[in-house]
Amino acid sequence: MPYSKLDTSACPVPSWLPSGHIQTIHASLFARHHRIAFVRDRVDTPDKDFVDFDWAGPGLFPHKPPAGPHAEPAQLQAGASAAARWIAPGDWQALPQEPGAPALILFHGLEGSSGSNYAQSIAAHFRSRGWVVVVAHFRGCSGTPNRLARAYHSGDTTDIAFMLDTVRRRLPRGRWHAVGVSLGGNALLKFLGEQAHETGWLTACAGVSVPLDLVAGGAALSRGFVERQIYTRHFLRTMRRKMLEKAERYPGVIDVMRIAHARDLHDFDDTYTAPMHGFRNALDYWERASSKPWLSSVCVPTLVLNARNDPFLPPASLPTPEQCSERVLLHQPEQGGHAGFVVGRFPGNLQWLPERLGRFFETGA
Repeated sequence: MPYSKLDTSACPVPSWLPSGHIQTIHASLFARHHRIAFVRDRVDTPDKDFVDFDWAGPGLFPHKPPAGPHAEPAQLQAGASAAARWIAPGDWQALPQEPGAPALILFHGLEGSSGSNYAQSIAAHFRSRGWVVVVAHFRGCSGTPNRLARAYHSGDTTDIAFMLDTVRRRLPRGRWHAVGVSLGGNALLKFLGEQAHETGWLTACAGVSVPLDLVAGGAALSRGFVERQIYTRHFLRTMRRKMLEKAERYPGVIDVMRIAHARDLHDFDDTYTAPMHGFRNALDYWERASSKPWLSSVCVPTLVLNARNDPFLPPASLPTPEQCSERVLLHQPEQGGHAGFVVGRFPGNLQWLPERLGRFFETGA
């Protein structure tokens, strides 16, 4: 059986960012990147919830609706990710309609959105090169609470399939690519292996800073001062707020006391994520939702990019070529942090990651 290839070439992280923690935190707070606005499309799901898609591309002008009569839903809430307005019927005709027009769907990470720094840098890079770019928001991550008691999780391939099918129907003649970052990358990679027979229409895909082994990743985020006091507290702050809002709408469904006292992601997943989404407990969820076991079944050309100093996943848990199909390219630079990959002079920029993705999409290497 042919195995995948392993690329260990460096991401040229500057010497003034000496560790994975510093690289991760600096990328999320201080590194420079271009910012763009999006046009939002809300699509109802089969279970009567909704998913928000933020679109950018040639012919779309987020701060100016298309000419002609159109009906817009209510105004977007202030600060709802990076969307400037709702999409109008005329916007679909404005997008490139020729066969093979390049298009990219991006799945964000835990509690991310189209406003996240990595999403902005990737979207701006490809949009400036004439691509259609759409950020698919997991339920409850677009700035508006979703309708159901459930939310999203790392292994929700059903929602990944729905979102991929939606953008394909919106732009059926496009040459589609998919990128998932962190949690979104895990769900995407799991889908690519689990439902490989449904992926032939995709040109190429990539997973960035993916916690491929959720058990190892969860353990890593539960130990150490930085992991618990910075990363975990950051995630739990917004996740707790969302759960308290849900508890008001669905009394008795969510254990508010346990959520309030959750110390780490294991406690949160054990209390809410696992039982709400059909798992026995946090460990069962992490084991069954991990994407690493599915890499051997991937059939579409796929880049799996993980820095070896990513604080969210120990290097010993990274996949080896023998664990992946020949369609997978593993890239494991020594430096980069988690969804960081900062390069350049102070304060640095985030251009290396989108350029790396672009090179893979163009050359397969």
